[in-house]
Amino acid sequence: MAMEALQRALRPLSQPPTAPGWNHMQMTELLGDTPRLPAAVLIGLRDDAQPRMVFTVRTDHLSSHAGQVSFPGGRTDPADGNALTTALRESEEEIGLDRSLVTPLGYLDCFETVSGFCITPVVARIASEARFHPAPNEVAEVFEVPLAFFLEPGNLKRYVMEYRGHQREMVEFEHDGHRIWGATAAMLQNLLQRMERS
Repeated sequence: MAMEALQRALRPLSQPPTAPGWNHMQMTELLGDTPRLPAAVLIGLRDDAQPRMVFTVRTDHLSSHAGQVSFPGGRTDPADGNALTTALRESEEEIGLDRSLVTPLGYLDCFETVSGFCITPVVARIASEARFHPAPNEVAEVFEVPLAFFLEPGNLKRYVMEYRGHQREMVEFEHDGHRIWGATAAMLQNLLQRMERS
C-alpha cells in the first residue's frame, strides 16, 4: 500500500522536473541569483515486503558534507544527458549499485542547496538481491531505513537554525543512531507532502 501511495505521488518519468527548486525563494535570500549547478540523487527503495530506503554516510575527509547522511548522487556531468543517468552513474560509483537492478519510478520536485546545487531526486525500486560495495574514498557506510518509519508523523522533528543571519526552518529524522537532516531530510519532507496530496 505504501509503495502504491508513493508511486502516485511522483512526477512521471516522462515529465522530469525542471529548475528552479521548490525552495528557490528561500535559497535566493541566502545565495542571491547565482546559477545553481545541476545534480541528481537516487532515492532507492529496496523491493521487499517492507520497502527500505537506501542511504549513505559520507566519509569524514570529504571537502563538502563530510560525515553526513545522504542519498547516493552528485553533480551532473555534461555526458550524462539527464538526471536519471546522473543518479544511476553516481550510485554505481558511490555504492557499487548495478543499474540493471534499478527500476526508476519517477521524480520528486527539484531542490536547491546552500552549496549551490539544484538537485533532481530520482525515486526508484532496487531489486531485493542488490548488494552494495561502498567506494571507500567517498562512502563510510550504506544503511537502510523502512519506508514505514518516515510515514509515521511523530518521527519528523522540526527545528530552527540560524544560517548567514537568516532563521531557517529545518526538519530531521533520527533512526538507529543516524541523524538524517539538511537537504536529505528536506527531500524526504517533499516526498511526504506529495504523498499527502496524491
